[in-house]
Amino acid sequence: MINLHDLFNAFRDAEVSFFTGVPDSVLKDFCGFINENVPKTAHIIAANEGSAVGLAIGHYLATRNPALVYMQNSGLGNATNPLVSLADRKIYSIPMILLVGWRGEILPQGTQLRDEPQHVMQGQITLRQLDLMEIPYWVLDNTQNDVKNLVGEIVSRSKSMLGPVALVVRKGVFEKFSTKEALEQEEFISREDAISAVIESLPDNVPIVSTTGMASRELFELRKKFGKGHHRDFLTVGGMGHASQIAAGIALARSDLHVVCLDGDGALLMHMGGLSISSICPNLTHIILNNGAHDSVGGQPTRARDIDLMKIALSCGYQVVGQAKNRSEIHGMMSQMLEARSASFLEIHCRPGHRENLGRPDRAPVQNKNDFMDFVQGKTHEKN
Repeated sequence: MINLHDLFNAFRDAEVSFFTGVPDSVLKDFCGFINENVPKTAHIIAANEGSAVGLAIGHYLATRNPALVYMQNSGLGNATNPLVSLADRKIYSIPMILLVGWRGEILPQGTQLRDEPQHVMQGQITLRQLDLMEIPYWVLDNTQNDVKNLVGEIVSRSKSMLGPVALVVRKGVFEKFSTKEALEQEEFISREDAISAVIESLPDNVPIVSTTGMASRELFELRKKFGKGHHRDFLTVGGMGHASQIAAGIALARSDLHVVCLDGDGALLMHMGGLSISSICPNLTHIILNNGAHDSVGGQPTRARDIDLMKIALSCGYQVVGQAKNRSEIHGMMSQMLEARSASFLEIHCRPGHRENLGRPDRAPVQNKNDFMDFVQGKTHEKN
């Protein structure tokens, strides 16, 4: 396994001292190490991958040194525009190092490592995406025994060609890194209990769109636990940050239905501009499960606990806003928002973490889609 101190020192020796990106489970040990060993001004967990590229461009303009931008391979989509329209050698010629976690990786023998459905296609096209953008890349695996020379070669190539290069990381390459224990925050409800309280508050005819990550997994488990079927829920298993717009699309098309979006704080920050659209839907309740962390990929912090989300929601046009941190407050706010018949925004303060035995959905996304569409269109009854 790659020693994290060795990797960090190799980048530092190559004059790469600014780190930014969006956390990823493949890179979580590296991200955790950076977060605890780099000054806050030299490590920024960005709202999205495109923003991270922008930060890296600004760092280079101010220092003439390339920055490191980390991301899951799914984040290449968010990063593509600034990479090809700004950083590219034919435009502004900005060197930077992309550290890309390869979910759904293609193994050396040509088979694909089994992963979640949303990572299958992305894993297959990751290297082709980099080829298409004319970004040179290296694949990092456990056979690498000279990290210093590899990093030196990569950084040197980026500087000499004046453009982005990429280091694509296979699963299980980095040694484990234990982050400092976070405070329990016992005054807040767990996210799973918060979701349970939300669904207890809803009539049976209300569809839910849930964000990617732990929230969708917990919603799926709760429906199974209570024997309620899964047809009411659209699990946004990929496309981080887009659940609210999917919910808004449903709400706009079906003004007779009340629609609920279960969103995460990291997802909200990633595409916060969507608030200005979802707030025009009087039949939409937008719920933010705010635990101040990227919980699905290692628990790295977000900025969501440091900003006033309710003021932002009001400024974007939501007419009813509120906060909750326990079951009683959730029930009360949900009752108020369902009766209001106005675009509503509920921030639920949750504590980070999840139970160790949390399962994953055992139904294919297309099954979920078909049953959900039947439900929304009034063509379904109770299903398992």
